[in-house]
Amino acid sequence: MINLEILLEIQDLEISYGFINAVKKINMSIPQGSIVAILGANGAGKTSTIRSISGLNKVKSGKIIFKGEEIQNLVSYKIVEKGIMQSPEGRLILNNLTVEDNLLVGAYAIKTRIIDGIKVTRKEIIKRNLNDVYTYFPILKERAKQQASTLSGGEQQMLAIGRALMGSPELLLLDEPSLGLAPLVIKDIFNIIKKIKEDGRTILIVEQNAKQTLKIADYCYVMEVGKIKTEGKAEALLSNQELINAYLGAN
Repeated sequence: MINLEILLEIQDLEISYGFINAVKKINMSIPQGSIVAILGANGAGKTSTIRSISGLNKVKSGKIIFKGEEIQNLVSYKIVEKGIMQSPEGRLILNNLTVEDNLLVGAYAIKTRIIDGIKVTRKEIIKRNLNDVYTYFPILKERAKQQASTLSGGEQQMLAIGRALMGSPELLLLDEPSLGLAPLVIKDIFNIIKKIKEDGRTILIVEQNAKQTLKIADYCYVMEVGKIKTEGKAEALLSNQELINAYLGAN
């Protein structure tokens, strides 16, 4: 694995749905300041894994360790308070709210805190975060007072990512951010994800779009039927056409 401080570690993780064992004793490490990808076809266990980190899926056995603390099976809002935010598959934006109100929903757990020895109020943090989101996604600023349901698919995906960023996450979880989007829009969103990482954020991304993801990721785990089939530096996996054809498809 990459030689950086480990922000999140998964140890022997098992997730089951009744008699179906969806994730089978996998191990992963997410270094601070990196983009780590989990790739694989439908049913590989990718989304089950990321949802277990955010508290949406119960863990049968194993550990999820964030900043040295076990967080498996904590309720979701407690995990958010610890610094993990997820942009979910399908976006799940609140259609009847404006774009800006959707973003503010993502900041509900923000509290006044001490930053570099200075007390910064909740209001100031939210203002900073909102400015950051509008810098990454200028179209959302233009659409701030529009109802979220009027946005295009790509704009809704930007909104979902922006909403997660409003919570000041130390770890940003992205579940299928390219789902249902046109190739040019996908390219734009992946470029922004790379910029978010360059600004110091740690990102774990679950995707089916292998090639686009490997272009921005530092490290990758490839899952198949609940197990890690292979792992390695993204650059090396991107050049392994046989592996891409066999496990990831040609997208």
